Amino acid sequence: MIHPLADCMCKNIPESTNIWQFCVVFPNATIGHNSNICSHCLIENEAIVGKNCTIKCGVQLWDGIILEDNVFIGANVTFTNDRYPRSKNEDWVLLKTIVHKGATIVAGSTILLEIEISENAMVGAGSVVTKSVPVGELWVGNPAKKLNNSEIMNKNTIGGDKYLTF
Repeated sequence: MIHPLADCMCKNIPESTNIWQFCVVFPNATIGHNSNICSHCLIENEAIVGKNCTIKCGVQLWDGIILEDNVFIGANVTFTNDRYPRSKNEDWVLLKTIVHKGATIVAGSTILLEIEISENAMVGAGSVVTKSVPVGELWVGNPAKKLNNSEIMNKNTIGGDKYLTF
């Protein structure tokens, strides 16, 4: 389903995928089956969204952002793809960021370029990710760092499950 108020220039959107109002999808974007793109999102030409992905409101997927299957991206997550951002930069080089299968990035997080969020990893709300996140780990904070099992279990330390709030 493509909402009539979406600007979807891509002709290869699977019927099982929903693109909601006020989204902009460039002609060469790749979006997989059974994904849900919530309102006010932008997906550029060289962005890839796998199958069964959820992208909440206010997310921009720039060229070079790759989401594998079963990825959850929370509201207002910010991705970057430019190491030295300048207007009309002739030396710009496309760098990729990969969010691997089953990973979750919770609302308001910022993901710097050339980062990999590994399989089944989770980034807590409002985190700033400056390094790749290993498989299955939970990272929180600014800059984001691994939250160990004792911190996860002790809700009096670093806020416990407050970081997982959607």
